[in-house]
Amino acid sequence: MSSREDEALALAAVDALTGQLALAPKPGLPDPRDLGARATSPDHCSLRWSAKALAPGLAAMAAAARRTGEPSPQLRAELGAIGRCTEHSVGLAGGGHRGALWTLGLLVAAAALDPGARSKDVATAAKKIAAHSDRRAPRRPSRGSSVSAKYGAAGARGEARAGFPHVRRALDALAASRRAGADEAEARLDALLTVMSTLQDTELLYTAGPSGLRHVQAGARVVLEAGGTTTHAGREALLALDTDLHARAWSPRGSAGLLAGALFVDTLPVRACPERPDIG
Repeated sequence: MSSREDEALALAAVDALTGQLALAPKPGLPDPRDLGARATSPDHCSLRWSAKALAPGLAAMAAAARRTGEPSPQLRAELGAIGRCTEHSVGLAGGGHRGALWTLGLLVAAAALDPGARSKDVATAAKKIAAHSDRRAPRRPSRGSSVSAKYGAAGARGEARAGFPHVRRALDALAASRRAGADEAEARLDALLTVMSTLQDTELLYTAGPSGLRHVQAGARVVLEAGGTTTHAGREALLALDTDLHARAWSPRGSAGLLAGALFVDTLPVRACPERPDIG
């Protein structure tokens, strides 16, 4: 049974996901403008609705981590079972969040293991959980694992087992943009583009192949090298990239899920450093 703390972590994760969904323009990704003529499938409205369906599963994952107390094979198996049930519930609500569920589920569980941990500690704990195999997982390969095997990409599993390096990159980009005077939406878009610029996104590899992935990564770097979303040149480059990716139907969904993970970790309370004892 989940506690108030578990439910709070789950709601923070859902808020992070809906916060990511609210950003615009997001190159190749659904955003609030998709309520109108630019609607795609799944559209922004259905994604927002189905994001809320993640909350019970995420709370259950936090409760499992708190009960287990360590990043063990048992916890990994429990998270996998909860995740598969949650995928079914989300599918009934419209679907579209499988990658984000994997990322947020591991990070929520890691945060529950060590309340008050710093972001790097949360990513490290998630890495320890992901290091274990889920022996109860279906034997059939997923689309992401098939693409990872074909192209040698790390994929979602590799990202987790490496300690979510792109979540950490997004957190660094958020902090840098805020220090430079960006508003919150601009900082989050800069963080998304930072992830897009280097991530081997298996969704893009599946739909666009290696050359398409390189095209998207280069487009994200153009925006960042123009000064990011706070500059006129950067904003123009962002709009051009968004138009281009929507026209090609290329969607960097892996990057969006990792940004949601970073936004969740960014909300966690920072544990104060212990005071240095007086000497003398």
